[in-house]
Amino acid sequence: MIKIGMMLGERYEMLEKIGTGGMSDVYKAKCHKLNRYVAVKVLKQEFSENSNFVSKFRVEAQAAASLMHPNIVNVYDVGEDNGIHYIVMELVEGITLKKYIEKKARLSVKEAVSIAIQACMGIEAAHNNHIIHRDIKPQNIIISKEGKVKVTDFGIAKAATSNTITSNVMGSVHYTSPEQARGGYSDEKSDIYSMGITLFEMLTGRVPFNGDTTVAIAIKHIQEPMPSPRDYVPEIPVSVEQIVLKCTQKSPDRRYQSMNSLIEDLKKSLISPDEDFVRTVDPEATAATRTISRDDMEQIKKQSKKPSHTEEIRLKKNTAKPSAPPSRSGKKRTQAVYQPEPEDDEEEEEYESRMEKVTTVLAVIGAIIIGCVVIFLVGRAIGIFDFSSSTEDGTVKMIEVAGMTEDEAKQKLTKMGLEPSVEYVESDSVEEGLVIDSDVKKGTQLKPGSKVVLRVSGEDAGITVPDTYNKPLAEAVAALEGEGFLTEKKEGYSDTVPKGNVMTQKPEGGTNAERGSTVTITISQGPQESKVQVPDVMGLLPDEGKSMIESAGLTVRNISEVYNEDESLLGKICGLSYSVGTEVDPGTSIDVYVSKGPEATYTYAENIASPALEDPQYVEGTPCVLVVTTASGTEIARTVATSFPWPLNLSQIKEPTGTLTLIYNVATESVTTTDPVTGEAMVEPGGVQEKTVTRPLQFMKKE
Repeated sequence: MIKIGMMLGERYEMLEKIGTGGMSDVYKAKCHKLNRYVAVKVLKQEFSENSNFVSKFRVEAQAAASLMHPNIVNVYDVGEDNGIHYIVMELVEGITLKKYIEKKARLSVKEAVSIAIQACMGIEAAHNNHIIHRDIKPQNIIISKEGKVKVTDFGIAKAATSNTITSNVMGSVHYTSPEQARGGYSDEKSDIYSMGITLFEMLTGRVPFNGDTTVAIAIKHIQEPMPSPRDYVPEIPVSVEQIVLKCTQKSPDRRYQSMNSLIEDLKKSLISPDEDFVRTVDPEATAATRTISRDDMEQIKKQSKKPSHTEEIRLKKNTAKPSAPPSRSGKKRTQAVYQPEPEDDEEEEEYESRMEKVTTVLAVIGAIIIGCVVIFLVGRAIGIFDFSSSTEDGTVKMIEVAGMTEDEAKQKLTKMGLEPSVEYVESDSVEEGLVIDSDVKKGTQLKPGSKVVLRVSGEDAGITVPDTYNKPLAEAVAALEGEGFLTEKKEGYSDTVPKGNVMTQKPEGGTNAERGSTVTITISQGPQESKVQVPDVMGLLPDEGKSMIESAGLTVRNISEVYNEDESLLGKICGLSYSVGTEVDPGTSIDVYVSKGPEATYTYAENIASPALEDPQYVEGTPCVLVVTTASGTEIARTVATSFPWPLNLSQIKEPTGTLTLIYNVATESVTTTDPVTGEAMVEPGGVQEKTVTRPLQFMKKE
């Protein structure tokens, strides 16, 4: 019994339950040894008590732990603690493909194919390590928040095959192959069938076969013809329809023979969706050839007389009728019962007669073929026949492209049915525009539609970056990683690009970049609702900051230069008209301030002389207020001098000139005057008068 907070293996702390399935529960846990979060899948008690199941489970899970691939949920550890059997896996933050389909009803063709390509790449890696999944379904495919598709549950599936079809959960039987439903041998092509059913569901939003019980659904997988996805969604391209139908053939020999072949067709369907290029597989061509002995022939003849299981059912129904209905020729149908032994000789004679005729015909045909081959070889040797590089098995032989111009090489490869792409490489020895070599050697046999990378001499090194504008995230990631680029995801708001699609990318599509470099894609979050936050663009170049502000749904009104004391911000954004993080309405105009470096400063250091130089009435010792202002009128200093000369030291002055104002008081004497009318003497008493003296100043520039 798992309890939140308990430790498994003295290492994994169970934090919360994040999922449950038919055979296990999944918990988010913390690995205290490596200090990371993981997913721990714990087998349910009824399976943990089955020793045979546990044995198979451990062996297969340990094999799965050896798989490391970006499209597989990696298995880190397998263990047991007090009867609790568990698998420790990579923790992927995201959504299962099943829930994603339910959320969107059905996916677009491009998105479905892109997801299928990534899932197939993970399954292919497992197949290359001789590991079969056996339970491919949307519930076991996860789409991470970054758009990466990952396949999970490798290991638990093989152990589960010890159970019967009736004990399987309802979800798995919808995707099981006919051979699995029969309880027969399953291999890589069983996973291909299940992948085809999964692709069908992505395209249509439904599974092809449904029923009230698991057994009823399993029988439909075995007996009923596979419906076309175009029956439900007519706009599905013919190539994608044919891919689904080829994946879901009843006979494994008629399906794709490998995940690689399926991936090639899926990629081609993105380029040529309406082209009917999917080739059906002839089961006779893939079957082993052996000589039939006489004993084998006798056995085949006996088996041909034995009614099949379905024929027995039909015969039992017929025995209830008094007689068979007449045929169109008027004769009664032959009863499907065993014929007596004496007729065996007649059949043998008839068989041998037929074989003699067949042998004669084959001999004639063989002679004609041999003659044609001889004529062909002789004619080709003397130059009569001049065929292209195509071979009898439908493949083409790679030609020498070194020294050709880029256009010439592209045209020739395209005519051969190949898909050329270009990677530009700097070269001192090969003239610009000429092909240096390719990633496929001359003489290599290639299937039509195979990709060939031409390495062309050029100054602008790299390969063409796919244009992912307005494409769904999963499709964009598949396109970029398919060309060898890494991806970095950002988010932004857009009124024109639907939510979940790429709104911008850097470098832009159509430009060249080195293989393995990172392409940053910004995913639209749809139209911005209510308020938006002013982004942090401090320290960015003006163009970068402007782009980031506009991506946030705001506009840039003015970009102006200002002084800033931080010398490292020279030429970069040092301020905005709104504080970073402020919530504003979408479309708000923002003023951007770019630093033009620290402002020039000036100093002033002088001994101020007494105002008596200008005003003889000033009495030494009288307090005097000294005020310094710049030419623009900004007061930068004020002090009181009690004696002269008075030292004055100023710094960080922003202007080169200014004014010194000296303010002081002087005493006035009494004045006696005579009244002209009365002749009386009048005395005006003395007092205090405020006076000022101004002096221009020239400040010294600081170096």
